[in-house]
Amino acid sequence: MRLITFKPLQKKIALWGVLVTLFTLISGCSSYGAISNTPTEREKTQTADTIKPDYSIQTVLTAKPQGNVALVLTFSGGGTRAAALAYGVLQALYKTEIGDEHHKRPLLNEVDVISSVSGGSFLAAYYGLHGKETFESFESIMLKKDIKSELISGILSPANWFLDTGRTEMAVQFYNNTIFKDATFKDLQKADSPLILINATDLGNGVRFSFTQDSFNLICSDINQFSIARAVTASSAVPVMFNPVVVKNYQPCQNATTQKLAQASQNPTLNYELKQVIKGLQDYTQTEYPYLHLVDGGISDNLGLRAIYESVELSGGAKRFLTKIGKQSINHIAVISVDASTQSARSIRFTNKAPSIEDSVDAMTDIQLHRYNNATLQVFESSLDRWGKALSTPNNPVSSHFIKLNFNQLPTEEQRTEFNQIPTSLSLTEDQVHSLIQAGHDLLISNPLYQDLVKKLSVTPQ
Repeated sequence: MRLITFKPLQKKIALWGVLVTLFTLISGCSSYGAISNTPTEREKTQTADTIKPDYSIQTVLTAKPQGNVALVLTFSGGGTRAAALAYGVLQALYKTEIGDEHHKRPLLNEVDVISSVSGGSFLAAYYGLHGKETFESFESIMLKKDIKSELISGILSPANWFLDTGRTEMAVQFYNNTIFKDATFKDLQKADSPLILINATDLGNGVRFSFTQDSFNLICSDINQFSIARAVTASSAVPVMFNPVVVKNYQPCQNATTQKLAQASQNPTLNYELKQVIKGLQDYTQTEYPYLHLVDGGISDNLGLRAIYESVELSGGAKRFLTKIGKQSINHIAVISVDASTQSARSIRFTNKAPSIEDSVDAMTDIQLHRYNNATLQVFESSLDRWGKALSTPNNPVSSHFIKLNFNQLPTEEQRTEFNQIPTSLSLTEDQVHSLIQAGHDLLISNPLYQDLVKKLSVTPQ
């Protein structure tokens, strides 16, 4: 047996770890989710009920200026690792210019939707709020901040020991104070901003839940005043480590979303999976489903792709979806998937030592995650190709481009090993952050499918 010695600081860290574990066990059974979502407000008119401007898919995308490319970004889970990798991709898109010599603009301006889960949601939400100012502040505000230690300090503070709202509420307040500054979904409603789809998972039925007015309609709630920090916390709330974010279902009510969902359920061409999605969403229209317990979006979709797939398919297909949002004249559909998942179990193969419980859990999670990711990629790739063909006409062919970025595309085995060892954490070293940002930038710029896209858009990647 190897003798392990601790320096004073290491002893202190170990003690904090024990205290956190004890605090978790003590508080886990007695905490309740803080309810902050409000019922839908309706303004009475002489003819009908009208709802105030909202953060729905149709409202946001209809306001986005028309271009000749429908461009979607998806950011995976993976803590700060995911946020930093995606940040490098945003930088590359910002540096790529399109247009003629007299009117050039960043390709980033053409992004219509950003769908995110878990760690990727921090960047997606921040960019939705701040646009290009993200490149001036996001690194210092989030990527280079030791969020993990600060959260632990908050948990260990005696002032928080007896709160009945649990650890998640501390995280919400911390993200509010340091990153999102009390912003709500009303603050995301900008004419030139992409739709930000922050995705979580409902523990009650396993359904992916997107923070849009469309989803909130199913629970008769208004998303305008809902906290961005709370949505991001839900999207990244790993079960057991954090309590779910709880939202209240204010059924009964009737609205267009409920009716559209009922119509979609009658579509005979839907596959089994989509029928299950509809069934799960229709659960919310029942009065016996009073609370949703929302956790890590990576559980139901670690790539953020299924949110796009389900939105299009449940709308009746690509043609109906684009008609609904007023984007009928496009030449390209492009989706850039930023996948920061790792294969952390690789080290197990190099020793006959029995893996620790943590290593075993990581290995099992990686196996399940990668298999589900592969299934998602296959479904999405075939669907994207089908959408392009459905939108094409003899006079206006529509090309589809599915650009997948991941650590397996790094040029050397040494780099692939290095990046796969970066933990899923909210605290990374500055060197790790810089390496991830550069990797995101380089992976996009060097990707052959991306080069083909920018060539067809008559731009040159820089």
